[in-house]
Amino acid sequence: MPEAIRQITQAEAIREALEQAMAEDERVILIGEGVPDPKAIFGTTSGLQARFGKARVFDMPLAENGMTGICIGAAISGMRPVMIHQRIDFALLCMDQLVNTAAKWRYMFAGQVSVPLVVRVIVGRGWGQGPQHAQSLQALFAHVPGLKVVMPSSGCDAKGMLLAAIRDDNPVIFIEHRWLHGIVDDVPSLPYTVPLDKAAIRRTGKDATVVAFSFMVVEALLAAKVLADLGVDLEVIDARTVRPLDMTTIIESVNRTGVLIVADTAWKTGGVAGEVVAGVAEAAFNSLRRPPLRVALPDFPAPTSHHLTKDYYPDSLHLARAIVAHLDIDVPDAELVSRLFRSTPHDVPQREFCGPF
Repeated sequence: MPEAIRQITQAEAIREALEQAMAEDERVILIGEGVPDPKAIFGTTSGLQARFGKARVFDMPLAENGMTGICIGAAISGMRPVMIHQRIDFALLCMDQLVNTAAKWRYMFAGQVSVPLVVRVIVGRGWGQGPQHAQSLQALFAHVPGLKVVMPSSGCDAKGMLLAAIRDDNPVIFIEHRWLHGIVDDVPSLPYTVPLDKAAIRRTGKDATVVAFSFMVVEALLAAKVLADLGVDLEVIDARTVRPLDMTTIIESVNRTGVLIVADTAWKTGGVAGEVVAGVAEAAFNSLRRPPLRVALPDFPAPTSHHLTKDYYPDSLHLARAIVAHLDIDVPDAELVSRLFRSTPHDVPQREFCGPF
């Protein structure tokens, strides 16, 4: 019988990955604040405690640093813990454990000891979360050798990359965007893995390369669809991983298009977008027909106010405007506004892209 491929949400795909990983390997345990709650981490842990029991699926106290140390100890001892923080901001409380222990343990012991730990962290905006609950901190973790950092956008990738992360012998920071949880995708029913070091070309094009991270892939695809009708052919690359970055795929694309635009969910200064630009400048400078462009958050803390968030987060319209200006293309702004009109308020997930990828 051929394998079933269904359209399910990313949240369902993540839950399925966890269930399959726990079913195939009794060393996999799941821990996090709110794991057994009715909301079940946006539905991604629903029913897992009932199936696998309280010894393998459990809540944890508000002691992030200590609990991370316990999870690292469990990983070193042969377990494969999956630790969940409902906000990436909470992971700041355990940076010492992640940076000075998890990331370095294998190196310090010459590869004789592994730390197979997955830390699921969630980013995104909405609901007035503000400066301490809506940050996108992937660059902080990507700066540290020994940590793998991934940001899948599609449900298919989320399941495959989570299974790959759980099987990996290195610590993996698995970053999810809450606005992606509800988007459907074509997801195989059986277990499978997706590489943790390979980007995906979501759309081929010849006029410019757009490298996007996480939810900015959705915004880039929406902008690319509209700009294609206006004569601008964009190639959209879903980076998927932050460390290691798949610079090979990016450079090959820039060699074809001659233009690089990077769309990130985090701040511009010191962000991953700058790392992409630097990598292209080092390896494909002569292919660039114009300077690279970064589209990212302004260098201010994330606002709480509904009115301030409207202009804080770049969306498909913002991205399309930036691309048109960068390419010196004469497109009436009213045309972009009418074509990229959102049917939902700016602080809730838009319906214009519902999947699949």
